[in-house]
Amino acid sequence: MLGISPYIAFRGNCRGAIEFYRSALDAEVLFTQTVGESPMSDMGAAGNIMHCTIKVGDSTIMMCDDLRPESVAGGGNISLAIGLNDPERAKHVFGKLADGGSVVMPLEKTYWAEAFGMVTDKFGVKWMVNCDAPK
Repeated sequence: MLGISPYIAFRGNCRGAIEFYRSALDAEVLFTQTVGESPMSDMGAAGNIMHCTIKVGDSTIMMCDDLRPESVAGGGNISLAIGLNDPERAKHVFGKLADGGSVVMPLEKTYWAEAFGMVTDKFGVKWMVNCDAPK
């Protein structure tokens, strides 16, 4: 198996999510294509994101604007987990993800980590931020 990457479908606000994650996670945009730029340009609004891949650390996240009318972006029983080893960076990332969203569990020391917290961002995506104790 080559690996697994999360793929998030947004309700027409993928472009905003790309910029949000670029800032909040220092993500690098590897590829973006709009519906209008694709061979499937008749599938929806030309400016909607057909596909985007961002790189966060050594991982990638793929995303798009869900073109299905019944789409329900975010939610569900999936959370994206971020592993860090710098408590200050963990605070920074957690704060950025929480901006406009809601804190489920504040970022704090736990028995297994220097800092752990859960947040749902303003796009409805659930995140777990875990920071290992410095060695």
